[in-house]
Amino acid sequence: MIPEHAFRYEALSPKAYEHPADRAATAALHSIPLLDKVIKRLTDLGFERQVRQTMLANSVEIGPDQVPDLWNLYVASAGVLDLESLPPLFVTQYPILNAFAFGAHTPMVVVFSSLVSDLDPPQVQSVLAHELGHVLSEHYYYTTALVLLTLLMQGLLPRSLVTGLPVRALYLSLLEWSRAAELSSDRASTLVMEDPMPTCEMLMRCAGGKLDGMNLDAFVRQATNYEEEEDLFARYTRRWAEMRLTHPFAVRRVKELVRWVSEGDFDRIHGGNYIRRGQEPPITKEFESAVSHYRERFTAVFERTAGGLQRVAEQLNTWLRDRTTEGEDDADWLA
Repeated sequence: MIPEHAFRYEALSPKAYEHPADRAATAALHSIPLLDKVIKRLTDLGFERQVRQTMLANSVEIGPDQVPDLWNLYVASAGVLDLESLPPLFVTQYPILNAFAFGAHTPMVVVFSSLVSDLDPPQVQSVLAHELGHVLSEHYYYTTALVLLTLLMQGLLPRSLVTGLPVRALYLSLLEWSRAAELSSDRASTLVMEDPMPTCEMLMRCAGGKLDGMNLDAFVRQATNYEEEEDLFARYTRRWAEMRLTHPFAVRRVKELVRWVSEGDFDRIHGGNYIRRGQEPPITKEFESAVSHYRERFTAVFERTAGGLQRVAEQLNTWLRDRTTEGEDDADWLA
């Protein structure tokens, strides 16, 4: 049970803050024939249970009596977002500033220890709030599939699990979705912090490390210069580089967040004028157009890497048909 807090967005719907690109990309993924069934099948293989056991075995689970300051920031963030339940929080030893929400069936939040030690408390809380934004938006479902495909492509899990699947096409499509989802969670972080600055400062630290003399105003100007770059080759090059990342570049995230705040949406939501759960509006023509845009992007990925959407659908159908028996040998790798 999450305790009461002085301020919360009561019954906040994720549709209140989600970035249009995130909503459209998610809807476009849902529209790909059989994709959700394949992802459910992948996440049923036991991989999630293995990760959870690894966290219990070789990480620190945070709670009221374990790093209580971090736990209090986590609980406070969940309270502000009015989450109905609180996922377990783990800290694991790793030298990179990162965190993620994981688990298609039972989500958990994992934070790397360097992030907690290198960032100031407001920046740490902005990360916790960001991950809880993923939880509220239920991003963890596709994130879990993306992590699984990443490990398969890196050779850390047996490729036999996905024999017959267009793995590269699915992987690139989920990367595209992931970058859009990050923009939504930056907004959730800002709502919790009631100010975009801690989130922007966190992104600056993640980009450049913890250095004395870092200037957020200068970093925002850098983000503006990045967006206004006129050289077509430079724009193409950075687009190509970003395609391989789960997160958009830090300067782009800062610029998107500053734009969202400046357009007044943050103040509107913070003032109590937002969509509640169960009151989500019907789909608009503008939204349908955005979904079509992302469907075309995913289709282009399938054309380039797997021979087209129809061939992908046939591969997904064949893979599912070959794995209709519960408890088959797919999970033997867990032994």
